[in-house]
Amino acid sequence: MAGEDPYAVLGVRPDAGLTEITAAYRALVRRFHPDTPRAAEPECLAAVIAAYRILRDPVRRAEYDRRRGVTRGGVTGRGVSVPVRVHRPRDHPAPEPELRAGPVRRHRP
Repeated sequence: MAGEDPYAVLGVRPDAGLTEITAAYRALVRRFHPDTPRAAEPECLAAVIAAYRILRDPVRRAEYDRRRGVTRGGVTGRGVSVPVRVHRPRDHPAPEPELRAGPVRRHRP
């Protein structure tokens, strides 16, 4: 099971929500846990835990989907990057940073 697609390991679709992913993870952990009488090899449980570790974290999941070439809608393909420019007139000054004040301390006379 090592090196497989985390979606395939957990048995969920790429557009599955976190609730569905968590439910599949819990069911597989109950199935492959070493304390159960029908426990499988420890590699199976390790693969399930590794797959859930990727898919439960939105940042890791987005990075995995980006490397895999899948968008959230389940369409395979590479995205098109579009450069973004912010138009600012030349005579318009840059905005000043916001003023920050520290904690107020009272001085005794």
